This record gives sequence, C-alpha cells and structure tokens, in this order.
Amino acid sequence: MTRKVVNAALIGALLISTAACNTVRGVGDDLKSVADAVDDET
Repeated sequence: MTRKVVNAALIGALLISTAACNTVRGVGDDLKSVADAVDDET
C-alpha cells in the first residue's frame, strides 16, 4: 500500500515537473532550485 502511494507521488511530481519546464535548461533550473530549498531547510 505505501509503495503504491510513494509511486503515485513520484509519478505526479514527475508529471508536474515536466509540465512546468519545457527545456532541458528549465529542468536543470528546477532541480537546482529544489536542491537549494533542501539545503536551506537543513
């Protein structure tokens, strides 16, 4: 059950991220911003 929820969340995040950025550079920028946000939280 938990595995299905995690898989669904990952797939949802992947779909949202691909819809949010239309270029490879956009994907890199999005990943960098996520990494920066995680660094700021720790």
